[in-house]
Amino acid sequence: MWWRSASFILDRQQHQNRTVAPSPESFLLSSPPPMADSPLNPKSNISAYYQTRAAHHAVVTSDWLAQAQAAVGRHSDDDGSLGDDKGATPIGGGGGGGGEEEGSGKAFSVIDEFNSWRKQPALAEAVAAIRALAAVIRTSEATTMMELEIELKKASDSLKSWDTTSISLTAGCDHFMLYVTRTSALEYEDFNSAKSRLIERAEKFGEISCKARRIIAMLSQDFIFDGCTILVHGFSRVVLEVLKTAAENKKHFRVLCTEGRPDRTGLRFSNELAKLDVPVKLLIDSAVAYTMDEVDVVHFGADGVVESGGIINMMGTFQIALVAHSMNKPVYVAAESYEFARHYPLDQKDMSPARRPIDFGVPIPSKVEVETSARDYTPPQYLTLLFTDLGVLTPSVISDELIQLYL
Repeated sequence: MWWRSASFILDRQQHQNRTVAPSPESFLLSSPPPMADSPLNPKSNISAYYQTRAAHHAVVTSDWLAQAQAAVGRHSDDDGSLGDDKGATPIGGGGGGGGEEEGSGKAFSVIDEFNSWRKQPALAEAVAAIRALAAVIRTSEATTMMELEIELKKASDSLKSWDTTSISLTAGCDHFMLYVTRTSALEYEDFNSAKSRLIERAEKFGEISCKARRIIAMLSQDFIFDGCTILVHGFSRVVLEVLKTAAENKKHFRVLCTEGRPDRTGLRFSNELAKLDVPVKLLIDSAVAYTMDEVDVVHFGADGVVESGGIINMMGTFQIALVAHSMNKPVYVAAESYEFARHYPLDQKDMSPARRPIDFGVPIPSKVEVETSARDYTPPQYLTLLFTDLGVLTPSVISDELIQLYL
């Protein structure tokens, strides 16, 4: 409990005695460059998922800047054309070279639509894909249900191949296809009626996905009590919504936030909490075990929830869960149901590698190997509960929910 920690009282007094609050940007190197109109390069050694997070979370390192300059050079040579990007194959309309046409006659591209939605920092990547697939149905020129289904399947495959390392992107596309096509509209004789029904279901699924974060925040409030200390790791929009809702409900709590090296997402998260006047302490990643006796609960987000009931999340999640489990601290996970993935990892290496740049600030000898994996797998036995838009679930229930989703 919080009264066991004298540092809580000292930190709160220091927070109240500050005359000038530090600027949220003071923790960051510089403002990030705006996201380009063209999609990030998913074929590079760095996962496109983490390129997007860096742009949204104001993370700028020398590696990011070098990649950005290289990308600008490539696209300037191509005069803004996306035709060389294999992931940007136009879906629907005509079938060729939509990225090279200008004006109102430009053919629809699901990748372009996806990237336009993805520029919104508050929008999850899976929701952006859902919105893009809904646009495929609206703009389709198919004349039969079979043509429309084939077109939608191609669009879904194109999005999933855009970044094969993103678990939530793949899961979101799969859930969309299941939800939209499971309707009696496919049996209608009138194609226009069937298409209207599919559009209606697509829009509804998009609305449900957008509301998921708020539903999770409401369900989790019973597990946040006055005076508790919460440990968080990385930048999770869902966890931020949970804590924001608790602050709006006038609950008094403190947050310990890990730095989140190497992309420093913890700095961004602590800045957001400071804006809400929530007492927050920033920890270096290696200080988790040192401060765990002050912690009452641990809150994680998730890149993906797998069939075993475990989660795949930012690197460091597994070791924090291990420490929390050994000290009998509950570990809660907040994740939307569209992140439930049909994947059953057997160990840490049994998943698609996702890489991110690591800037140590000093030159690293070429003979020194650097581990650049961006995420790890946390088995279900180290998790207590999962807060989802389907309800508050135990890890063992996840496989049952996935069976119901995919049957």
